[in-house]
Amino acid sequence: MELVKTISNNKIIKIFLISLIGSILLTISAKIRIPFYPVPMTMQTFVVLFLGISFGYKVGVTTIFLYLLEGIAGLPVFSNSPEKGIGIAYFVGPTMGYLIGFIFACFLAGYFKYNSNYFINFLKILVSTSVIYFFGVIWLGTLIGWDKPILQLGVFPFLLAEFFKILLLTLLVNKIIRLRKFI
Repeated sequence: MELVKTISNNKIIKIFLISLIGSILLTISAKIRIPFYPVPMTMQTFVVLFLGISFGYKVGVTTIFLYLLEGIAGLPVFSNSPEKGIGIAYFVGPTMGYLIGFIFACFLAGYFKYNSNYFINFLKILVSTSVIYFFGVIWLGTLIGWDKPILQLGVFPFLLAEFFKILLLTLLVNKIIRLRKFI
């Protein structure tokens, strides 16, 4: 019985540490801007999917929840959040739908089974990424009004960068998936 407790305590500690490191990685990915056309690119959506693929949907989603809670609590973890953070006020702003979409995208990326078929893996990663934009567009349209050019504001400028990140993940997915053995 003691051995079972020790094993489960060790697993909880391991999951907590992975989630903490993952939330830090997600924060860093939100802050670094890479020059790209037509808008600068962050690697945030890449890291969201990377977390799901590498550690599975349970640990991945736990990490995303931790990241969102840090931001809601006022830590400056979100992209474009001020140095002191503004917590819930930033969270419920125009990007809330995308942030909520991170949860579902990470879940799907971690839930899907990957194999050596690059085309099928590409489609799975594309679907996972699309979920972020689905929730983002729904929230953005609700917030600023459906009479505005929602897709031109919240999707089209990011498509080229997302294609690049999806392609990169597709090429790396079979290497990334090996990280699951550490859990």
